Amino acid sequence: MSWAKDRLQALVERRAEPPAVVAQLRLGTLDAWGEGWVRKRWEPAADVLGADGSLFGGHLAALADQVLTFAAMTCVPEDCVFRTGSLQVQFLRVGAARTVDIEARVLAHGRRVIAAEAEFRQEDRLIAKAYAQQIVLPGASA
Repeated sequence: MSWAKDRLQALVERRAEPPAVVAQLRLGTLDAWGEGWVRKRWEPAADVLGADGSLFGGHLAALADQVLTFAAMTCVPEDCVFRTGSLQVQFLRVGAARTVDIEARVLAHGRRVIAAEAEFRQEDRLIAKAYAQQIVLPGASA
């Protein structure tokens, strides 16, 4: 396995600690992954909700960046790293203060760019979509 796939598996098995920012933002990790896809279930804490109790869009954007990064990790070459080059989030419905199911998949990948999309659902209702381009860079593993 590559450094990235090893890291994904360690996160799923809860053998690895995520970066401090993940705990600070209460993002959680992931539940499952395979070649070109990842999946997680996120339970929002009360202190990350908007004033009206709805999901805060900025928090969903942070989750999008995280899950799209995880998706890119399923296919990044062993001798490369990557960084988010662009991130777009579309909010389709107001999210409620309940479980969010998030899936991300790689749309295309090449030597320099990995493109991925994610869907955010509550009770099978699509509440948001996100897209990212990850810029692939030569370098040591993260």
